Amino acid sequence: VAIKKINLRRQSPKDVLKEILVMRDKKNANIVTYLESYLLRTTVWVVMEYMDGDSLKDVIDKTMMGEGQIAAVCRE
Repeated sequence: VAIKKINLRRQSPKDVLKEILVMRDKKNANIVTYLESYLLRTTVWVVMEYMDGDSLKDVIDKTMMGEGQIAAVCRE
């Protein structure tokens, strides 16, 4: 599993809840599987399926993608 820690002082609780509900309710082979979430003081721990490699955000930040590659990512 992977655990994403979200500090509620830095991110809106409403946005965090929205993210959790989307992950929980929308099953798709291209989205990691949501397993559980826990509230610990001011931090939400979201437990999800572990995927080897970086997040899509990390890939985008570290890689210069061509228009065709961007289109393929958006399509998927």
